[in-house]
Amino acid sequence: MKKNILKRVLTLALAALLTLSLFACGKKNNDSSTSTSGATSYKVGICNYVDDASLNQIVDNIKTQLAAIGQEKGVTFEISYDNCNADSAVLNQIIANFIADKVDLMIGVATPVAVAMQAATEGTDIPVVFAAVSDPVSAGLVESLEAPGANITGTSDYLDTDAILDLIFAANPGAKNIALLYDQGQDSSTTPIKNAKAYLDKKGVSYKEYNGTTTDEISLAVSSIVADKADAVFTPTDNTVMTAELAIYETLAKAGIPHYTGADSFALNGAFLGYGVDYANLGVETANMVSGILLDGNKPATTPVLTFDNGTATINTDICKELGLNYDDLAKTFAPLCTKVQSIVTAENFDDLNK
Repeated sequence: MKKNILKRVLTLALAALLTLSLFACGKKNNDSSTSTSGATSYKVGICNYVDDASLNQIVDNIKTQLAAIGQEKGVTFEISYDNCNADSAVLNQIIANFIADKVDLMIGVATPVAVAMQAATEGTDIPVVFAAVSDPVSAGLVESLEAPGANITGTSDYLDTDAILDLIFAANPGAKNIALLYDQGQDSSTTPIKNAKAYLDKKGVSYKEYNGTTTDEISLAVSSIVADKADAVFTPTDNTVMTAELAIYETLAKAGIPHYTGADSFALNGAFLGYGVDYANLGVETANMVSGILLDGNKPATTPVLTFDNGTATINTDICKELGLNYDDLAKTFAPLCTKVQSIVTAENFDDLNK
């Protein structure tokens, strides 16, 4: 009798222990899940340098493409986005916040952001993907475009300066005085301005440099350009001038001076012409690169920097009329020098064109 009672007690105790063990295992499994429905979640920190049409377009397309990839692959990209507005102290704080939040990857839009991210993540395992860095080698971000060599890679909006200047002289073969408008502190302007000087020196055409670091300073520089009666203005992919474009385009147009620039967003904001990469596509390809690193295990150090065809010329037809020029005639003149010639009208953002 005692033996049966003891056997029954042992059986009940063993069953209780087994139940507790199964419950504990199940609880541990649920706690370790990164998200619901078995999906995996990745934290991505995006920092934009300034609020302008080109860079905003890049960010919008990065977000949209990551969302599409996430839906297709059954993963979630938790995006933290911020804009430092060209303030280095704010930029460093944003990056520090990303690190504290333990992001899986950082995206730096424009050269200053990419440089700061690379410095801040040195010695960590956080990969950095940059977007719209005009000269990543000269900026010290990568060893070469083909083999970055560090925990960073990305997309470049390298500018074919000679191609833009060719357009100036195709439209006005007699141009003799070219204004070079840019911010000396912008890394994206250093190489293109150097190349522009070499081009103009070889052609025997006079030029003068005009600089500014704020919208007010750029506006003053434009006043000097008008007073000096420049035949045309050249600006590369300079974020400071891009931010100021809405404040200066009318002054240049009224003076009859065409502004040739390194991105279609300048033309959107009132420049006569923007020549360069498709920033919407650049954003998409940046997101694809992020996906390759996080989902496919690609190593940034061996992932080539992606460059694009700079062959699209975007003409602002509003400014074209004000300058007394004919869009159709210009399109025919520029066609042999470009992959594509397209038109645009003045607006603050690309989304405004669809309203």
